[in-house]
Amino acid sequence: METPQDYYKQQGPMTAFDKSTLGALPKDLAGRCKVIQGVLVHRDIAPFAYGLHLTEQRRDEAHLRSMPDMLRQIEKLEPKPLGSARELDHRMASVCRHFSVMLCAMLREQGVPARARCGFGAYFTRGKFEDHWVAEYWHAKERRWIMVDAQLDAKLCDMLKPDFDPLDVPRNRFIVGGDAWQMCRSGREDPGKFGLTHVHLQGLWFVAGNVVRDLASLNRMEMLPWDVWGGAMPANDGELDEGKVALLDRVSALTIAGDDKFAELRAIYQDDRLRVPPVVFNVLRNTPEQVALGAQQ
Repeated sequence: METPQDYYKQQGPMTAFDKSTLGALPKDLAGRCKVIQGVLVHRDIAPFAYGLHLTEQRRDEAHLRSMPDMLRQIEKLEPKPLGSARELDHRMASVCRHFSVMLCAMLREQGVPARARCGFGAYFTRGKFEDHWVAEYWHAKERRWIMVDAQLDAKLCDMLKPDFDPLDVPRNRFIVGGDAWQMCRSGREDPGKFGLTHVHLQGLWFVAGNVVRDLASLNRMEMLPWDVWGGAMPANDGELDEGKVALLDRVSALTIAGDDKFAELRAIYQDDRLRVPPVVFNVLRNTPEQVALGAQQ
């Protein structure tokens, strides 16, 4: 029987790429994160963190989903080895999901079990849980999954002053979607604190979407933060009927249950309300888009 570690060593449709495009890269985790930081820039943080103002055309690069498409755009912006850091305006415009997916792909390429996680960061806005992604890898010696925020470069660390090592993010600083759902459902936290609070998009409906995106990512389908599909992702709290709530209760429990529930996690993803279909709806572009499913299982 396939173990979770075996499963997460393998690339999925979004992370599969030609290894020859990498070139010589550092083998250590910190070194790989630095490479990623040298080729990507968060399009929304760029203006106030780095003084970089991107055109709308450049900002659209963040709609790229797959690792091959990302690598092609990085090469197009500046054709040189991936390990060579670019100037800010030659880095691919991205969001947190791209940093996490690229690290996940690189770790899998090394034979390290890795997965991207969708949830909420508690280290961006005091008292709030902001929409965010990190990567997670299996540390064989310590026998645990360790979360890594590959986006937190020296500049962001200086600005945010996180009280942890970005290479080992505590689980009370990054809240995976399932934990966030259960925190809100139990009354331990206010759903209004979860979302993109600076643009007033927050609530239990937002948490629900990240529960489904995290489930997809745990099934090696790392979608964009604004991709919507199936019947379990509400557009507002009013759409959270009894059936959706019950389904999301089950999904959230499985996404945080640990490796012993891996078979059930894989099984529930086969539900058509949860599984990524060939066409998803890109909310920011307000249009359906084709998704390369590849060898999705």
